[in-house]
Amino acid sequence: MPEEGRKKYKGAVLKSGEDSYRGIGTSRGIAIGTSYAFEKEQYEHESRTILPEEIEHEIERFVAALHRSEKELKKIERVTTRKLGKGYANLFEAQIMLLHDQVLIEAITARIRKELKAASLVIDEEFGRYLEHFMNSDDQLFQERACDFRDIKERIIRNLHIKKLHSWIPEGSIVVSEHLSPADVILLSRSNVKGFVTDTGGKTSHISLICKSLNIPMVVGLGNFSQMVSTGNQLIIDGGTGTVVINPEEKTVERYTRKREEELRFEADASRTADQPAYTRCGVRISFYSNIDFKEELTGMKAAGSEGVGLFRTENLFIDGTKVPRESEQFSYYLEMAETIAPMPLVVRLFDIGGDKLLYSPVREPNPNLGWRGIRILIDVPEILENQLRAVVRANIHGNIHILLPMITSVEEIRFITVTLDKLCDELKEEQGHAEKPFIGAMIEVPAAVEMIAEIAREVDFVSIGTNDLTQYTLAVDRNNVIVQDLFDKFHPAIVRQVHRVISKAQQNRCRVSICGDMGSDPLALPFLVGCGLRKFSIVSADIAKQKKLVSAMTIADTEMLAAECLKLDSAEKIKGRLEEFLAAL
Repeated sequence: MPEEGRKKYKGAVLKSGEDSYRGIGTSRGIAIGTSYAFEKEQYEHESRTILPEEIEHEIERFVAALHRSEKELKKIERVTTRKLGKGYANLFEAQIMLLHDQVLIEAITARIRKELKAASLVIDEEFGRYLEHFMNSDDQLFQERACDFRDIKERIIRNLHIKKLHSWIPEGSIVVSEHLSPADVILLSRSNVKGFVTDTGGKTSHISLICKSLNIPMVVGLGNFSQMVSTGNQLIIDGGTGTVVINPEEKTVERYTRKREEELRFEADASRTADQPAYTRCGVRISFYSNIDFKEELTGMKAAGSEGVGLFRTENLFIDGTKVPRESEQFSYYLEMAETIAPMPLVVRLFDIGGDKLLYSPVREPNPNLGWRGIRILIDVPEILENQLRAVVRANIHGNIHILLPMITSVEEIRFITVTLDKLCDELKEEQGHAEKPFIGAMIEVPAAVEMIAEIAREVDFVSIGTNDLTQYTLAVDRNNVIVQDLFDKFHPAIVRQVHRVISKAQQNRCRVSICGDMGSDPLALPFLVGCGLRKFSIVSADIAKQKKLVSAMTIADTEMLAAECLKLDSAEKIKGRLEEFLAAL
């Protein structure tokens, strides 16, 4: 690329004219505005040895910093509750609990006394040990814990220096940052932020889910993008495609303005009929359910047009991300959810946890994604499995709870769970006189499960296709690795053919089939999936109205012809091109 027309900023090279970048769109919508480069203040640690007479003063500074940090987090918790409800506020409850962790507090104070080191240096080192453990994990949920620990560490050190929390920025900005914590997103959103762009992050990160709930467009996974943008740059971000445009030309602004207006009109039309059942133009019923993380999300489900919970991710019940919740705690949680939405279904996915999420794991795995996780942990640690199954069965008083098994690769795994469930149901019948056995489903998210789909379908009541992990494992691409993110493509021929195979084989074996991965929320994929025979979708509640509206413009015959065409194409680009043509003609 010629040097002329470029400018240098923060050591990176940036063209002075229009340029576009592609990241991961995690919250739909288009934002056009001025960038705000959000950088967290960095502090130099005191490397000197403190004097013995300074020890108590240094410990007092540390304790005062903990108190100030707790006060901040409680304020953020209140703001979050007001904006999003109690579910997301629980994220900050976990951080507040960490501020009261006596083991951590005593470790830091003991080192200040013994080693005569400044509090800031000891805090950095102690939290660094946890951060290294979390950040080296390949598991998304564990990486979320790294974000929490980094946020708490930075918060305590800032308060140690008695520096004010930076949370107000120019109204209507598009925030660009290397990384953001949930607390950052909540507080910055008070300035009517138009959008967020980060170098790191993934579709299922807490910040992405918060932005979806706040209806703020977001693009993540842009590598070193924050180094190429300063405050005041003109930006366009498209949270649907993951596109970010710097210094857009007038014609580009006009194009995205039209696209934004079209999307807003479509959403307005869709929301008016969101609570109505969805039918294709030829009268075939299509059902839409919600993927949720917290029980507080149930209140907005009906207005969104949801017909129940198609996927409840129970991992968020882990206390502080690591401690297994007790049976009584789980029972109360599931019962409240089931009663709130009865007779609509509640599909509870059993704990989909990775081995390194459990601090008592006996081994450190080089690649946890291919190791001890999901169903393997549940089988190997009976107390986790049996407590969760007992809680589910006890809560199933309305008969609307279903169980979904994660990371299934064989029929033996399903049979093990079935035998365990039958045993627990028999025990509960003796204890309380009644036990309603839930329907059992299997996640289809690894190639082995696709190969075994006919046999699996004969063992369970339903299957749910997890296209995020299926794409990751089939293409050997880490979905959270920004270096190879362009290779992570759910429209790859191998993926669309596997999805078609799962749907057709499940139906041949009279097994209900749904989809709960990101593909189900994508308007581009919708006609293909309907054409493959899929009639049940479990997606983010916010996307249901739009997908229902789109379904009403299709006929089964047209989508079946489209699916047949796509299955013959040999590249993702060709498949996406054909799907775009189809949608444009509706």
